[in-house]
Amino acid sequence: WLSNLVIPGMAERGGGSVIMVGSIAGLKANTIIGAYGISKAADHMLVKNLAAEWGPKNVRVNAIAPGLVKTDFARALWEDEKLRTAREAGTPLRRIGEPQDIGGIAVFLASKAAAFMTGQCIVADGGVTIV
Repeated sequence: WLSNLVIPGMAERGGGSVIMVGSIAGLKANTIIGAYGISKAADHMLVKNLAAEWGPKNVRVNAIAPGLVKTDFARALWEDEKLRTAREAGTPLRRIGEPQDIGGIAVFLASKAAAFMTGQCIVADGGVTIV
């Protein structure tokens, strides 16, 4: 794991913040992208385990679990107007995410405002997982 190359140095310097990117696919079953969901569920558990292991050294480990975000990775979903419109209709906020939606959460997690937060997975999906 790349985290194993970075975290010990953070601990030596007195602490730090690791932010991993999960996905809502790791939170609920999906028959189309099952293997991807399994890998993201593993990422979410890795966050918890690393947080427990490195917390005593003041290293915080958290994750962000985005829904559909307008990125190159998800281009096939948001460029297709029919798919995008259907996804937006099923999202309480009626839109897909923008990269800055996720970036703002990362800034928070890296900041002192999140100094008492570790082992958590923040869902940013416009409300998809609540309906």
